[in-house]
This record gives sequence, structure tokens and C-alpha cells, in this order.
Amino acid sequence: MAKTSPARTCPVAAFQKMISGKYKLRIVWDLKDGPRRYGEIRSGLLRGAEGSAEITPRVLSRELKALTMSGLIDRKDFGEVPPKVEYRLTRKGKSFVPVVAAIREWGERNLGEPVLTEAAE
Repeated sequence: MAKTSPARTCPVAAFQKMISGKYKLRIVWDLKDGPRRYGEIRSGLLRGAEGSAEITPRVLSRELKALTMSGLIDRKDFGEVPPKVEYRLTRKGKSFVPVVAAIREWGERNLGEPVLTEAAE
């Protein structure tokens, strides 16, 4: 009789669940250049794409916690008053940066403004 292994999740579905959320990819991309504090991450997101102005502290905190739980980022609390907390990519998070870069490059090639040709004018 063959052994049955526990049901495995589809890697694509697991990946999709891990990155679901409006800001996770952008947070990882922002952290590629080094550690950032909460306010630096928030201001980086506010400078980004349209619709970012509405990011609330609650939403950002939820995204950061989810990224921490997935092992992509690490949260370092310095135990100071006023509080000082820093976020940085883990080894797993750093290995994810080329994936985000590939998504970014694909978006630039395929989702940018269409170039008008003489025939289209």
C-alpha cells in the first residue's frame, strides 16, 4: 500500500496568499536598499503610485506583521523611549527581491503607456 503524504498547497496559490495585499510588494521593494523605520516605509509608500495617500497606520501595521509572519522581513525593536523599531529583509526576503524586480520589469514593458504608431494616429 502506498503512503499518502499530507496535502500540499499549490506553490502558486501559496505565493499568491503570501503577497496578497496592496502594499506588500512595494514594502519589500523599499527595504531592498536597507533597513527602514516605520515612518520611512510609510512616507515611501505615500510617494508611490496613485491611491497611496489613503494608507492608514492600521493597514501598514497589518502588512508589516504579515510580512514578518511570512519570514520576508524582520522587526527589530530597540527598546527605547520614544520607541524605535526598524524593519529589514531577511535572507528569504532578499531572495525575493529578484522576483519583485522581474515583476517590475514586466510591468514596465507591458503595462506602460502604449506607444502610438503612425498607423494608429
